[in-house]
Amino acid sequence: MPHAEQTHDAFAAAFRDALATGALPPGIGARNPDEAPRRFAVYRNNVAHSLGRALAARFPVVERLVGARFFAAMAAEFIARHPPASPVLLEWGEAMPGFLEAFPPVASLHYLPDVARLELARGAAFHAADAAPVGAGTLTAAAAAGGDLRIALHPSLRLVASRWPVVAIWQANQPDATGYRIEGGAETALVARRPDLSILTQAVPPEVASVIRALCYDGRVLRAAERADADGEWIELYNPG
Repeated sequence: MPHAEQTHDAFAAAFRDALATGALPPGIGARNPDEAPRRFAVYRNNVAHSLGRALAARFPVVERLVGARFFAAMAAEFIARHPPASPVLLEWGEAMPGFLEAFPPVASLHYLPDVARLELARGAAFHAADAAPVGAGTLTAAAAAGGDLRIALHPSLRLVASRWPVVAIWQANQPDATGYRIEGGAETALVARRPDLSILTQAVPPEVASVIRALCYDGRVLRAAERADADGEWIELYNPG
């Protein structure tokens, strides 16, 4: 006889397949054989609806941009192609940007995949690990001691580069936004969690994004500063002596 855990895993896998195909998982039955598919369909549809609402909660701006009815239909397609592999829904939805890039009905909304990437970054920032900040005095003392100061950025920090004004689009589609006109081209979004747990989401200039990427790579401040503008602002900030 199969172990209970094996039985559970087998049913979970069959149920994920059923979300895509509608097929009845093995072992599901009823006194009246015709009742089993109908009853299972009700359960499957309830799960699919709940998953669709979970996606809407994770991608609220994407939903607003395409409309609630369209998003619900699109979510059904996404669920069929990318059903959750874990009961932890925080781990689900990472495939949405790629799905949007290949989904013909939204082909004209070229910015939509990057909006999804921005919303994923905001979710990841909210759930990132905590870290104690380094005080300004510690940085000053370390810089005065000489050498290439090495720092670690907060775990919640994310950069999302886009060919489109992705931050402006995101800001214009917040619940309290009142009308907008999107202008401009490429933007890089800086996303990070504040101490009050709100999520900072703002566009940063290319030179700032370049410094942040360099710091993320190996944490060496002077090397990162070399990638900033020639005015030396970052060098003066981190090596005041």
